[in-house]
Amino acid sequence: MKKGLGKGLDALLFDNATDDVLTEGPIRTVSLQSVEPNRKQPRKYFDKEALQVLADSIAVNGLLQPWVVRAAEGGRYQIISGERRWRACRMAGLQEIPVVVREEDDRAALELGLIENLQREDLNVVEEAEGYRELMTVYSMTQEQVAAKVGKSRPAVANALRILALPESVLTLVLNGSLSSGHARALLPLCDALSADEVCRVAKEVADKNLSVRETEALVRSRLGKKTPRPVKKKDVYLSELEHAMTRSFGRKVKISAPKGKAKGKVELEFYNTDDLNDLIARLIPEEGE
Repeated sequence: MKKGLGKGLDALLFDNATDDVLTEGPIRTVSLQSVEPNRKQPRKYFDKEALQVLADSIAVNGLLQPWVVRAAEGGRYQIISGERRWRACRMAGLQEIPVVVREEDDRAALELGLIENLQREDLNVVEEAEGYRELMTVYSMTQEQVAAKVGKSRPAVANALRILALPESVLTLVLNGSLSSGHARALLPLCDALSADEVCRVAKEVADKNLSVRETEALVRSRLGKKTPRPVKKKDVYLSELEHAMTRSFGRKVKISAPKGKAKGKVELEFYNTDDLNDLIARLIPEEGE
């Protein structure tokens, strides 16, 4: 272990390790160069200034918690939890780092990494939504199951997933910090009324003019125009229960419209981007022989 990490590092590591189920187990020291990130983890954007602050802290105070990794080919290790610290340690010039090695297959490692990241509060809203979607599509989890895994409510998961309805270029603005999560949510109503290109233009205007969330909401209202709110119709109890059951089954919002007195209607299923649509189609239209 590098000298600059401090004499009390071992005690700090063990004290902190007991607070996290993921870090239970013996701690070993490995070369930083032998550790690589998991490319499928939800965090995609790392703020350089924040990383530098963390790197400076690590250089002075050392690491307070080991990384969780699994063995990879060629004597290397893949990160299950701790990529942000891995990047900061590289910036701080560390040569060796403490890790807990867990024996996990691809599926378990990805699930553990996703859940650990989603339980943190510092994920970008887009990264959070993509993490939820990954759990739903890769592991066929419902929104309720995802919520239980990460310790959040089902409505919180459903609201987070709605962000993925925004065009990719708008999501990129949120990822790189040009727009906040509040801006993204304020822009969502435009997705039902304008084309993707028009939504992108409004989002770029918000970013270029550095509008506040409240100013963005006003801009969205002006683009939508004033509309008389529709009276809320009380839905049949059976249809409401059916909607809820289908939402649980498909892991997405389902809306059933059936005018009273008529024997026809429609079922609407939400999807959040092209990949999610393809996954939904695969579930609805299985290949022959399945």
